[in-house]
Amino acid sequence: MTQEAFRSAARVHSPTFSPLYRQIKDFLIRSLEDGEWGPGDAIPSEGELAARFNVSQGTVRKAIDEMAAENMLVRRQGKGTFVATHDDPRSFYRFLRVVPDDGKVVQGVSDAFTCEMVAASAEVAEALGLAVGDTLISVRRVLRFADEPVVFDRIYLVAESFAGLTLEALRSGERSLYSLFESDYGVRMIRAEERLRAVAADEESAARLGVAVGEPLLRVERTAYTYGNKPVEWRLGLYSTRHHHYRNELG
Repeated sequence: MTQEAFRSAARVHSPTFSPLYRQIKDFLIRSLEDGEWGPGDAIPSEGELAARFNVSQGTVRKAIDEMAAENMLVRRQGKGTFVATHDDPRSFYRFLRVVPDDGKVVQGVSDAFTCEMVAASAEVAEALGLAVGDTLISVRRVLRFADEPVVFDRIYLVAESFAGLTLEALRSGERSLYSLFESDYGVRMIRAEERLRAVAADEESAARLGVAVGEPLLRVERTAYTYGNKPVEWRLGLYSTRHHHYRNELG
């Protein structure tokens, strides 16, 4: 975006009370959304961006600091600033907070067993901002750790964002689902909201997780958002807590 385009857009779209660094942040996010820089790419230096937008480097730095805190960008000492990616192994547990009780963290293995088109129920439609009956892609999978089934997921995806997704694609390779969505469909999950509650295992979840019917499970409802705060995934996960627990850091 040129200096003049930035100034013109800022006059039209930015409220007068929006700090300048927030305006810069908004335009950087728009550049990410438009694909100017893809996951893993280096973005221009603070000096280059300052010249591009005709602002101080301090203003650019503040915008980048906020985006790094929100896991959209990653600073690498001596190398520059890069677009965050789900291909980074360190990002695997960013949205998945299930941890083994013995502390021996192992890579999870996703075992998807269905992928089909379905109509949105009232609950899912509300979460994704769609109309009841709109077309979704439904995925069911079990997430295993050291061959132990720990999570049974029912995942619903906005169909237009994942056109052509197949069970074969979900079962190929060892990438996380979010890495697959990012690399093959250009959809990067930026943030997620979750709701947790305790439930009892029904017949299906008991069979999938290898537990007794009625055994306590942790139910985790997650809505995941891509750029522009657009919801693109809603999932209901049932977690077995026999040898794992849900861990979240606060503060």
